[in-house]
Amino acid sequence: MSIHRLHQPRSRTVARSRRFVIVASQFNPTMTRALARAAKQTLIQAGASLADIDMVWVAGAFELPVAAARVVKAYPRPDAVIALGVLIRGETAQYEVIANAVAQGLTQVSVTSGIPVAFGVVVAETPAQAKARSGGRLGNRGAEAAEAALSVLRASIGKKSS
Repeated sequence: MSIHRLHQPRSRTVARSRRFVIVASQFNPTMTRALARAAKQTLIQAGASLADIDMVWVAGAFELPVAAARVVKAYPRPDAVIALGVLIRGETAQYEVIANAVAQGLTQVSVTSGIPVAFGVVVAETPAQAKARSGGRLGNRGAEAAEAALSVLRASIGKKSS
């Protein structure tokens, strides 16, 4: 079984009539676009229509939490947000600082809003590692993040709000 097959949506209806927003970094554009394409395809395979998937592009990964925070407050509110980006280690510790800030920021948005915010940010040591996780031999982190968002929605189907 291929890695891609492991991340196929289990239901073709979980995303039907749901609103999704993909928030993506413009930095490392070739890889980030590959993540976004795979995330969209995963949502469509799960029943979403293109009209229910919005794209928001931001400058870099550091801006993802702020954009996600604005998106979850927008009307109509999304059922899930998928944050995508690619961080590759450079010569300084900036990469680690940004990776931690992005992960903590996106987690905070998800927990405080109650809306799933899936982490689809590739954090890699080298460009080759990033490519391998952006549609290469190790799969696609965008598809994985979309499936993670769908799994949270799947878990909440049929539960009544209090």
